[in-house]
Amino acid sequence: MNTYKHSVYLDVSKCNGCTTCLRHCPTEAIRIRNDHAVINEDRCIDCGECIRVCPNHAKKAKRDSLDELKNFRYKIALPAPTLYGQFENLDDVDYVLDGLLKIGFDSVFEVSAAAELVSAYTRVYLKENNIQKPAISSACPAVLRLIGLRFPSLLDNIVHMLPPMEVAARLAREKALREHPELKDNDIGVFFISPCPAKVSYVKNGFADYKSAVDAVVSISDLYFPLINEMKQSSDIPSLSNSGVIGIGWATSGGESTAIFNESYLAADGIDNVIKVLDQIENDSIPNLEFVELNACTGGCVGGVMTIQNPFIARARLRSLRRYLPVSQNFLPEDKKGSVAREFLFENFPDYHPISQLSSNMAESMRMMAEINSLKEELPGIDCGSCGAPNCRAFAEDIVKGNASIENCPILKSRKN
Repeated sequence: MNTYKHSVYLDVSKCNGCTTCLRHCPTEAIRIRNDHAVINEDRCIDCGECIRVCPNHAKKAKRDSLDELKNFRYKIALPAPTLYGQFENLDDVDYVLDGLLKIGFDSVFEVSAAAELVSAYTRVYLKENNIQKPAISSACPAVLRLIGLRFPSLLDNIVHMLPPMEVAARLAREKALREHPELKDNDIGVFFISPCPAKVSYVKNGFADYKSAVDAVVSISDLYFPLINEMKQSSDIPSLSNSGVIGIGWATSGGESTAIFNESYLAADGIDNVIKVLDQIENDSIPNLEFVELNACTGGCVGGVMTIQNPFIARARLRSLRRYLPVSQNFLPEDKKGSVAREFLFENFPDYHPISQLSSNMAESMRMMAEINSLKEELPGIDCGSCGAPNCRAFAEDIVKGNASIENCPILKSRKN
């Protein structure tokens, strides 16, 4: 039974059965059945691509409400650096951070500050002798799930580093308990302000045996209007920001890569481009690289479907904002410069069932594969989607698995008639 908690879901009342999402899903997780889309939860990676392309807004992202604030005595906001790119003419991050305090949070801890520490530890990590190269960033949860489901041979290449969101959550909670000894751990609510649904899934499911330190995930789009109403120009804004160019750069594609201070890297964004790169790495047809940064969303996290602003405009705003910042404001302690702190690492990967695996029995898998290939030869090969599957190959697989009938192909039916 599937126990994975997904953040992308379908509003059936708004779906008219068009094939737009069907044709764009990177893992072929969507079928059209009974005149509406159906999402196969075992294949979905919560990338949000179907949300992005659906013309009827039938695909949506689950997230937590700001009403969750009342459930905690002490509330901490973790703003993703993408948040800063949503506002026009922003010249100081402190306006955003002060606004978060005014809408009900008791403190803020920048994810960009944690990103600078993660970058510093990644530089140390890449120098270790037992690292499989190219090392693939673990920052994007949609990419991690994609690799587990579609490219399991590359799991050993993933950097065992917790994402900045998790590092920020841990550090923020420790700081709150240190500064407020009257608080208990369950008094504290840590709220990540997210650009994408994949982060919601990461928090709700944890990662293998690792439980997320984040309590709730709210979307940038839900927070935008309450926040902008509180961001008043003033000369007495407190100095709250503690991050620089490196940390804020993580919001856009290439920001994480440039922070490793090594030119032997590749950064790709957009799910289709990510798949092409992973294909090349798996086939060993890519140049020798130290590090690969992959973001499922176009432009990086600024392209997440839970944002407000066009990703290219947001990227330009962040570039302007970074111009006057220091390179970094977060550095490794002297005693940690030669090794990666254990609290920044995760141990295990979740158990994935690769989508290419037809059966747990090898002989049965071979038989099914032969039947699929034979059926595919009978089909018209035009990948029209009229059968409810994204292409003829997927339709043949559905038939062999007993999830469809060859009678569902209108082209074959018309030819017979």
